[in-house]
Amino acid sequence: MTWTAPDVVVTEESPLGAERPMLEAWLDRHRATFLHNCAGLTGEQLATASAEPSALTLLGLIRHLADVERMWFRIRLAGQDVETRHRRPDRPDHAFLDLDPARAESEYADLVAEMAEARAAASTRELDDTFAHERAGEMSVRWLYLHLIEEYAQHNGHADLLRERIDGRTNR
Repeated sequence: MTWTAPDVVVTEESPLGAERPMLEAWLDRHRATFLHNCAGLTGEQLATASAEPSALTLLGLIRHLADVERMWFRIRLAGQDVETRHRRPDRPDHAFLDLDPARAESEYADLVAEMAEARAAASTRELDDTFAHERAGEMSVRWLYLHLIEEYAQHNGHADLLRERIDGRTNR
């Protein structure tokens, strides 16, 4: 049986409420929107490039976003001693190279696991808490939420176009 990415429900966030739950809800909505763009696709489809010469693929974005979640929440915020999987200082595009469609299911599972680990790491911190970034200095947890919302929003635009190219489905 050929694996396909599972269906994902994208929920509506409340337009009213406290800041922390709103930031969490918006980030989770963007995470779910990305996964929704992958839903029903096979590993081969997830590894399909948008158009030459771009190497941009949904599978590459899955790998990239898993590293983004891991880097920001687990390594920088929580100070965990874990390595990124696809991030290389000499190859910033490494997550988009050497894709193996047969690994799509495990790569997808890695992203979902990193999302859960990120939620756990952030849950112990207040929005005004700070952490150190090796190049930018001190930043707040609030900034981190906003940055990750921005990161997913950007890549959700890419994912919309990739999905439309693969099978014509749009999220409009």
